Amino acid sequence: MLDEPRSGLLASWGNALLAGLVSPDEAADRIAADDAVHRVAGLPGEASAVGLTLALGRLRMLGATGLRVALPAPGHPLGLSGPPEFNARALEAEEAVLAVGAGLGLIPEIYEAGAEGASGPDVHVEVVWHCLPVREAVPADVPSLGEAERELAEALREATEVLSKLDVAGAGPVAQAALDAYRARAEAGRRVLAPGYPPRAVRVLELAQRVGALIGIAQRAGGDGREHGGAVSASEITARAEALRPVERTARRAQVAAYNSAVEERERRGGR
Repeated sequence: MLDEPRSGLLASWGNALLAGLVSPDEAADRIAADDAVHRVAGLPGEASAVGLTLALGRLRMLGATGLRVALPAPGHPLGLSGPPEFNARALEAEEAVLAVGAGLGLIPEIYEAGAEGASGPDVHVEVVWHCLPVREAVPADVPSLGEAERELAEALREATEVLSKLDVAGAGPVAQAALDAYRARAEAGRRVLAPGYPPRAVRVLELAQRVGALIGIAQRAGGDGREHGGAVSASEITARAEALRPVERTARRAQVAAYNSAVEERERRGGR
């Protein structure tokens, strides 16, 4: 959860485009981010996969008034509304975007190519968003921004306590690198949402990502401050996962609330 999910980028910048706050080219560039290319397959009226600019325009023509995010996990269909076939594929991908008003959802499939051991800019990433029918219904378990903010405050305390017990300051290289990356992002003052989102949504998303980063660090560090290995028993790893699960769930719920807030606000105003 340290990085923005692709569904979050698509919904955030897609909503800004639908609201007329950014150009189609800027929205497409922001959504693709560091990926080489994004295409959308299965759009009604299109015989083959198309680029993001055309796809977003087509979704608008099909009645889309906004884009919502789903970040489901096993036993937690967060943000989904059915049918079961779409939910199952979204759960496998761990994310999806729902086009409000169009009865359609988008699920990403990631293709990576590069030399063995390559990472970062040396990896060529292509994304195909598969367009499928969805139900127009209230998405599952999405809190309000106010609820999410209150829940995150407690979740942050819990994640910090776990880190203190693990002595992450003496952690191995993987956990330490995650901690350094988290600190760098926190200091960068980067934009986490597209134009058109309320300031509270920005605060909630930043805090959710902060909690998510701390969870990732805690999961990497062993009981002696090192990465999981022989010094950490299976029961200890299981116990730690159980302790962190409700914190991770809270952070995911808050992320979805933040990304979906532009649509919720528009609906409260009667679509204006």
